[in-house]
Amino acid sequence: MRVLAKAIAQICRERPGEPCEVLGWVHRIRKLGGITFIILRDRSGILQLLLSETREVDISNLTLESAVQVVGVPAWNEKAPGGVELQVHTLACIARAASDLPYQVNAEPGKIGLEAILDHRALSLRNPKIQAIFKVQSTIIEAFAQYLRGQDFTEIKTSKLVSGGTEGGAELFEVEYFDKKVYLAQSPQIYKQLMVASGLERVFEVAPAYRAEKHDTPRHLNEYVSLDVEMAFIASEQDLIDLEKGILSHIFTEVARKNAGDLALWNAQVPDAQGVSQAPIIPYEEALKIANAESASGNQKPSARIFDINPEVERLLCNWALREKGTDLVFVNEFPRRYRPFYTYPSDTTRTMSFDALFRGLEITTGGRRQHDYKALLEVLPKFGLKEEDIAGYRVFQYGCPPHGGFALGCERLTQKILGLGNVKEASLFPRDRKRIKP
Repeated sequence: MRVLAKAIAQICRERPGEPCEVLGWVHRIRKLGGITFIILRDRSGILQLLLSETREVDISNLTLESAVQVVGVPAWNEKAPGGVELQVHTLACIARAASDLPYQVNAEPGKIGLEAILDHRALSLRNPKIQAIFKVQSTIIEAFAQYLRGQDFTEIKTSKLVSGGTEGGAELFEVEYFDKKVYLAQSPQIYKQLMVASGLERVFEVAPAYRAEKHDTPRHLNEYVSLDVEMAFIASEQDLIDLEKGILSHIFTEVARKNAGDLALWNAQVPDAQGVSQAPIIPYEEALKIANAESASGNQKPSARIFDINPEVERLLCNWALREKGTDLVFVNEFPRRYRPFYTYPSDTTRTMSFDALFRGLEITTGGRRQHDYKALLEVLPKFGLKEEDIAGYRVFQYGCPPHGGFALGCERLTQKILGLGNVKEASLFPRDRKRIKP
């Protein structure tokens, strides 16, 4: 009977002495006198194999990372990983790995180096700790969709080829499209709004987004997975913040439930539901005051006054929230109009119904209520250097578009902060930046 490594303990408990077959990769080999211990790895975890010299099993040509087929009998051994091992009867090498591995696959990732990890991505993913990143990320995406479906949202898939940008400030990747020039979408923004106007009311999407920004930092990617939400009939950004709190609470609960072992590998924890619910909502101007006070208390020079939300402010605000509110999740709202796209709904002449979510020192979300009145959109276009023909997609708003809004969660950033990764590229299977387009 073929089983996974994690099932051996159950078989040993329920059907002692029953032979079973395990398939996987050779993670480690250790010889001790006349006994050889092999750590086998499959998608479920690791298992210790015991090869006694009394068994005629030839492993003289066996190498690390070779794929093997093993048949044996489970037995308890408190010194083995998981307290159980497989006493091997037969071992066959299915695919021998070359002995010149580019690096030690079973090593601690921090000792391998990020560039080597990314250059040999398929190989590096065999490392249990690195693989754990994407098991956690899979749960994040599953929980995000699961929660929204439970709130009567419809999943959509929108085009990533667009005629122009929907957001100011970010450059676009140009693509040849027959005899035209089109661009990779920065966001599904316009499509989300059109779906709200279409009568679906509540939509979400999990899809890549593209930003042609020339960054080279631990927090930026040029291609990332965006978890997007849009819903109709809202009064303000508060409705969206409440929705995001519900989403994050569900994501953290599911990660804690399904990925306890993966979190343990990174010595990581997720906030509980109470921590999410008590996350403070701070108006932009008040956030700057808090950040300036935090900066001053850290013995910074008096001249280093803070005038805008930047990465350092994000860190200061999350540190303040953790100390004062018992949570490192913060929402900053009421951003000035000058810092938000043309479609952002104004709360007065200077402020908007928009917000950012900051988690463990990093912005993971930007969102807000959108302008649903077509005439009001036309009035603000000159301030953003736009003309009516630039927003042709919004003309449907003339036919009864409800008040609406939404936000986007950066999947890789959320993964990064849950696990405490040093670089967001670690949370991308195949990261794209200014230099990397392989593998």
